[in-house]
Amino acid sequence: MVILKVIFWFFAFIIFYSYIGYGVLLYILVLIKRLIQPATVVENGDAFEPEVTLFIAAYNEKDYVKAKLENSYKLDYPKGKLKIVWITDGSTDGTPDVIKELCDDRVEVYHVAVRGGKIGAMNRGMKFVNSPIVVFCDANTMLGKESISRIVTMFKDPKVGCVSGEKRVVAVGTEVASASEGIYWKYESKLKKWDAELYSVVGAAGELFAIRRELYEDVEPDTLLDDFMISLRIAMKGFRIKYDPEAYAMEHPSNDVKEELKRKVRISAGGIQSVVRLLPLLNFFRYKLLSFQYISHRVLRWTLAPLGLLIVFISSLVLAIDNGYAERDNIYSVAFGLQVMFYLLVAAGYLCEIKKIRVKLLFIPFYFFIMNYAVFLGLRRYLKGSQSVNWERAKRSK
Repeated sequence: MVILKVIFWFFAFIIFYSYIGYGVLLYILVLIKRLIQPATVVENGDAFEPEVTLFIAAYNEKDYVKAKLENSYKLDYPKGKLKIVWITDGSTDGTPDVIKELCDDRVEVYHVAVRGGKIGAMNRGMKFVNSPIVVFCDANTMLGKESISRIVTMFKDPKVGCVSGEKRVVAVGTEVASASEGIYWKYESKLKKWDAELYSVVGAAGELFAIRRELYEDVEPDTLLDDFMISLRIAMKGFRIKYDPEAYAMEHPSNDVKEELKRKVRISAGGIQSVVRLLPLLNFFRYKLLSFQYISHRVLRWTLAPLGLLIVFISSLVLAIDNGYAERDNIYSVAFGLQVMFYLLVAAGYLCEIKKIRVKLLFIPFYFFIMNYAVFLGLRRYLKGSQSVNWERAKRSK
């Protein structure tokens, strides 16, 4: 039983550290850095307004084209320095025709009939981009007016190779999926802000991120998380990934938990794929602080933490029985009881989702469970090789 106790406490620590402990430690490290190395005020000087390409890879996005174009035209950036490129691989709903009908001379459309997935579209489309800065965003997300100008300003620092914007989830309806996704992204945004302040963000948000054109390299055509792979490989070259929460992309939440789970499973499969392909990044001796942030914020959540939930539950049950479940001082009995209560809250959250009842107390445990359950499903898909590179977009609330 000694070994089982060691296993219990090891995985209990991993779970706590992955979701709470790292955030606490990260904040402490940021405070220390502020004391040792106070932030310096950067003089504005001459306006920094290089040519920029807004890059949009789209598949059957006809319903969003008009709103996306109108949003793009309203962005606060010099008209003559902003080019808008649409890559519409495989679209069959008339998306490229609608774009050409509604666009002005700032817009270029490159369409092929064969669907090769988002990363295939990006690899092909980047050959048409000549501007020093490329901003990637999705067709169904609307950008804040100053998003481009805020992102570009960060590239004044030559050490910055990538800048991530913020994904903001529009709160609609009473669904658990809507409220929970919003809560989750607020927490993630805070972690990204501290990550960037300490050293570097570990992965850009695909809804809105930018890179230096010269740093782009074609990504493997079966890549599932293109934004993550592109940004982390840039970081591995010695450049930093910065983050600006005021450069944001607005997106509606998944229509329901089923749709959110579908999205999370794909992300989990892509996360596991990324961990395998970025194995060198686990080398603390080479990447130092970047490795620490990457493992703490990403790797553990896609590997040991979800597994730990299952192991801690089983091991606490066995230890509670072995030590005499009725004993009040049996910490393993308490641990098992708390887990049972947690999963009862998860079940209650699921019932609320079915009944469309809004109970904020149940949002977090239910969404937390969905996130970790998706990792097991994502692992299965990755091992079976059954996750298609073609994005099957989750249905969104409106």
